[in-house]
Amino acid sequence: MLFQIKSYLQFLFKSTNHHGVHSPFVYDLVTKCFYKDSSHNKLKIITKFRSDLLQNHAKISVTDFGKGSKVFKSNEREISKIAKIAGISKKRSELLIRITEFIKPTTVLEIGTSLGIGTASLHIGNSTSKITTLEGCKNTSQIAKNQFDKLSLNNIELHVGDFKETLPKVLKDSVFELVYFDGNHQKKSTIDYFEQCINSINNKSIFIFDDIHWSKEMSEAWEYIKNHKKVTVSIDTYFWGIVLFRKEQEKEHFIIRV
Repeated sequence: MLFQIKSYLQFLFKSTNHHGVHSPFVYDLVTKCFYKDSSHNKLKIITKFRSDLLQNHAKISVTDFGKGSKVFKSNEREISKIAKIAGISKKRSELLIRITEFIKPTTVLEIGTSLGIGTASLHIGNSTSKITTLEGCKNTSQIAKNQFDKLSLNNIELHVGDFKETLPKVLKDSVFELVYFDGNHQKKSTIDYFEQCINSINNKSIFIFDDIHWSKEMSEAWEYIKNHKKVTVSIDTYFWGIVLFRKEQEKEHFIIRV
């Protein structure tokens, strides 16, 4: 907790808004996406998706391949509490919708489905995107699948299993224009997933990393990623780290309040 407080204060001191952005593409991303109001109709869908989960008090056994939870003390967890505590927040969910709407990626990869709120946000942002999502836990993935079917969210392909096995398979002979990393908050794993995914990009691809300041090692992972030779633009929003690979862009790092 002390690390998070310190890193947030540093972020506030260094961050700016769109007035501090000189890159035309990033300026458009900030003003026409980050700071844009979300579509009312799209918000209704994701609100329904989230509400259904918050009202589901059934318990499931969760298999966790990642860092583990700082809140849950048992693998037996109530679905409503997973959605409330571990699920993507309302603010991030709405921003994910707007980013997908702005980028309009043909193909999307999500590493870490959980209950599917993030997946649904990606779909709602651009319903024509083909979404591949990976989840380690069979029980949580089934809840997510049930929700996708219930709300008729199509073009979603869900793979269940250890990411060490599922990620190389879905990356083979594939190109992803948006990758959302939210499956394992450990430095080594985050860097490993990044290194694998970077071989499946094109010039317009965008990577989004969740909780880059969640811990010291996640901040270290973010430093490695943003300084990678293939990354031309990086954006630190505190809760997310976003990187782009646009070859026509000068290498630049932005710290933006959203």
